Amino acid sequence: MAPHVGFNTDQIKDKARKDLLYLLEGVRGKKNLVLERGLAGPINLFVKFSTLQEYGVDKLFFLENGNADVSQRNVVFVARGESARHAQSIADHIKRMQRESQTGHEFSIFWVPRKTLVSEKILEEAGVLGDTTTSEFPLYFLPLEKDLLSLELEDSFSDLYLHRDPTPTFVLARALMLIQQKHGLFPRITGKGDNAKRLADLLARMRQELIAGEDSNETSKLGLTPSTTIESLIVIDREVDYATPLLTQLTYEGLVDEVVRIQNNQADVDSSIVGTVPQPAPGSSKTVGTAPVEAKKQRITLDSSDKLYDQLRDTNFAIIKSLLNKVARRLQNDIDARHSTKTTAELREFVNKLPGYQAEQRSLKIHIALAEEIFKHTRTDQFSRLLEVQQNLAAGADPSSQHEAIEELISRDAPLSEVLRVLCLESCISGGIKHSHLEHFKKMILQAYGYQHLLTLDALEKLQLLLSRSSPMAAMIPMTGAGAVAGAKTNYTYLRKALRLIVDEVNEHDPNDIAYVYSGYAPLSVRLVQSILQKQYLTSITRGGNANNAAGVATGGASQGWRGFDEAVKHARGATFDEVQKGEDKAVKARALLTGSGEKKVVFIVFLGGITFTEIAALRFIAKQEEGMLSSPLSTSHANNSTPARKRIIICTTSIISGNRMMDAAIEKGSLGKNTAQAS
Repeated sequence: MAPHVGFNTDQIKDKARKDLLYLLEGVRGKKNLVLERGLAGPINLFVKFSTLQEYGVDKLFFLENGNADVSQRNVVFVARGESARHAQSIADHIKRMQRESQTGHEFSIFWVPRKTLVSEKILEEAGVLGDTTTSEFPLYFLPLEKDLLSLELEDSFSDLYLHRDPTPTFVLARALMLIQQKHGLFPRITGKGDNAKRLADLLARMRQELIAGEDSNETSKLGLTPSTTIESLIVIDREVDYATPLLTQLTYEGLVDEVVRIQNNQADVDSSIVGTVPQPAPGSSKTVGTAPVEAKKQRITLDSSDKLYDQLRDTNFAIIKSLLNKVARRLQNDIDARHSTKTTAELREFVNKLPGYQAEQRSLKIHIALAEEIFKHTRTDQFSRLLEVQQNLAAGADPSSQHEAIEELISRDAPLSEVLRVLCLESCISGGIKHSHLEHFKKMILQAYGYQHLLTLDALEKLQLLLSRSSPMAAMIPMTGAGAVAGAKTNYTYLRKALRLIVDEVNEHDPNDIAYVYSGYAPLSVRLVQSILQKQYLTSITRGGNANNAAGVATGGASQGWRGFDEAVKHARGATFDEVQKGEDKAVKARALLTGSGEKKVVFIVFLGGITFTEIAALRFIAKQEEGMLSSPLSTSHANNSTPARKRIIICTTSIISGNRMMDAAIEKGSLGKNTAQAS
């Protein structure tokens, strides 16, 4: 029997593509495809429109637009099964098309990632369930990069923390269970947060259900034994660390997301900024059902296929200018080298490299333009003032000393999301805002931005992002090791010192600590990961040592769980757990024989509720250290040089998040008095 292949994100992409094409192939003849708008971007990550055309797709419509025509007998709907709104929209589409068309139609529905009782019931009550053929399209994780898997659930943050809907937790558990069935159980599951604990409990329940429902052959038993290629699963609940995403991201990718917003590895940028971006050849790689870009916008792809972007994305924005200058000079020298070619062989070699130079030149032009646009944003007085307030709050300054600056932002009509971000940051870090100060700010916001934002402020309170100190929900976690308390908050005051969240000396050009991503603030969420994976390093810097002379990177690793940092972890919000999964001895030995021992061990780091691009950059920094790829002062010339740590980190999340996206979940979009004005 051949050895089992290690984990590869491309396998997930290939499976998603095959599953969709298999379902489309099952619908004979030409067909129109009606797609939920939120699925267009994710599907475009693994299949192009030209491929769909080969499988009979004639036209593509958005479900939300309600404009699908009756030009084809076969109509295929693709929508998320958990959404009652989309099920109702499909029912309305079917009834309208049946009224408008004289000929009969064959309706097929592919529910993503599964059918639900609610969606089927809505179709039944609408009287159209009998006219449809329903199937499941098990689309779970989508590989955004080789080391990054996302469910791309845009509303996962508001679902989990505003509406208290556990669906994203269940979908994530299903996605992780599929990995376990293919590669073996996670030998250890360590995590922090109440939702993270629910996820671990769901995984345990799903494992028991699988055992109860399967036959007892050797192959199935093998799938439920601890993996020999995976080291552990680390789960961090977003509500453990709300402060980090509320801070302005300072990596290149993070700031691009803050300024133009990245969605499904793409960004829509004003044509006046990047000029005309070359479009793909007709039909060759046309995007799947992506929304038409406004006339003044250009859609650019931002992923590792762009080699320059791959170099820039995780660096601090302070050094982007010098990096771009260096690339521009190197590229110019390469192109000028054509003048020194003396033989036809040298000329042929240059001509072969020319397409690569031209692609790099186009990429350089785009990123110089993007960087210039971000510089315009970061050089404003408003941005500088906002960043100063954020960094002062993160460093533990007296919150009341920052109130004058916040009042000034409101008076200058700064974007509401930026004002709310800084207020929520103060609330999270300081355990709530003094009642009289909070009422004053609420009054200012309502008068400046409109009274509809009473609903916004109420939503922020439900999210526990903006609380009064007198509120019971703003109570700090107990100082004694009494464990998690319902409604307890993360104690940043204690953790700032216990986990060294503030690093004064940061070298952005040659970073030696994850704090470079926020120019001096180390994300708490990633420090928690370090307390599992890099114990020796974290112990060194938290006991008064310097990141430059820390003795080593890691000892023990995930196999020791939270050991050594148990007390610090108690001061973070939510449940703490560390569970070991075991299998039958005979099956464990069989798996060990089938899998080679030479591969790097994989550590899955899961962020439930969303992760920022800046946290991804910090985790990649750790990954480079763990893979021995980073020449760093963290390891001494005598310590473990012969056998560097061999781990590979895979980052998993429900969605990509930022402070603006968090605020979008709460900000009321309607405006009071609009209908009255129209009527008059």
